[in-house]
Amino acid sequence: MLAGVVIAPCVALCWLGQRMLGPRAFAGWSQAVSLLPGVAGEYLRRAFYRRVLADCGPGSVISFGTLFSHPTAQIGARAYLGPFCVLGDVTVGDDCLIGSHVSIANGSRQHGIDRLDVPIREQPGVWPRITIGPDTWIGDRAVVLADVGSQCVVGAGAVVTRPVPDRAIVAGVPARIIGWRGGEPANLAEDVTNPAQTCGLG
Repeated sequence: MLAGVVIAPCVALCWLGQRMLGPRAFAGWSQAVSLLPGVAGEYLRRAFYRRVLADCGPGSVISFGTLFSHPTAQIGARAYLGPFCVLGDVTVGDDCLIGSHVSIANGSRQHGIDRLDVPIREQPGVWPRITIGPDTWIGDRAVVLADVGSQCVVGAGAVVTRPVPDRAIVAGVPARIIGWRGGEPANLAEDVTNPAQTCGLG
């Protein structure tokens, strides 16, 4: 409650700025509150984001240096975001653990590259919303460009380019399934000739 009172002027200025300047104002405030240090900073960030994000669940921890680029992001209850993460228009499920320096971007086609007569920055792209399922652990410095299912593990430094099915353990560049939490799902064992079923990450 105290953190909410302290951070209230920042929330009001953020709302006002978004009405005047659009999303750029939110990004600026995200940068500012990311630099609040220590335990007090964690409380103040949570109080701020509970009021300006689409959803920020109780018990969530947003660590020092972590940035959001879109106010439409959703953070589940008891989710932990480590230091220096960067998140776009994403949904992070309940009880997720996100390591430090993790980037969760909105897909791998945010910029068009087909035309050579038009600068890349002017070519249209695609920005799918990315969802991280509940009870998923993403290791340090991973890059996530596609949905990750529930109860998954993404290895440190992995680059996720295709959707990850529930309970999969993935690692590598690009990320590939190396195991399953709780054993391999029965429906995958039925057809081992189908790469989409046996791997899911190509």
